[in-house]
Amino acid sequence: MHKSKEMPQIIREVGFDFHWSSQKVWKLDISVTSMPMSELQWHFDIPFWNKPSGYYDLKPNEVMANPETYKAEYNRVIESNLKYPIDIMQNKGRWLILDGLHRLVKAKLLGMDAVKVRRIPRSKIPEIQI
Repeated sequence: MHKSKEMPQIIREVGFDFHWSSQKVWKLDISVTSMPMSELQWHFDIPFWNKPSGYYDLKPNEVMANPETYKAEYNRVIESNLKYPIDIMQNKGRWLILDGLHRLVKAKLLGMDAVKVRRIPRSKIPEIQI
C-alpha cells in the first residue's frame, strides 16, 4: 500500500500558505539589496529538500556535512549561480526564501557574511501564485 506524501509539521509551521511559480517571481521588478547571512541561516536546520526517495526530509546542514552522501543535492549547490539574488518574503515574523536556497548554502560554504536579496512584498502574492 502506497502511503501518501504528507507535509511534515515543521514545513507547515514555517512555510508559506500558498504555492508560487519561481518563473513568476523572477519576472518581478524588485530592487536588489544586501542582507546579513545570519538573518537567513535558520533555513539550514529545516528539511526543505528531499532525500532520494524522501519528502521534505533533508536539511541543508546535512548536505553541507555529508557532501558525498548527498552528492546530487551538493552538486546543485556548487553549480548554483550567485550572480542571481535570493528572493525572500516576510512570513510568520521572519524572512523566508521563495527562490535561492541552493545559492544561500553556496554563499555559506564560501564563507560569505552577506548575500544579495530581493525582498518581495506580500502584496505581490497574487502575481506569483499558481
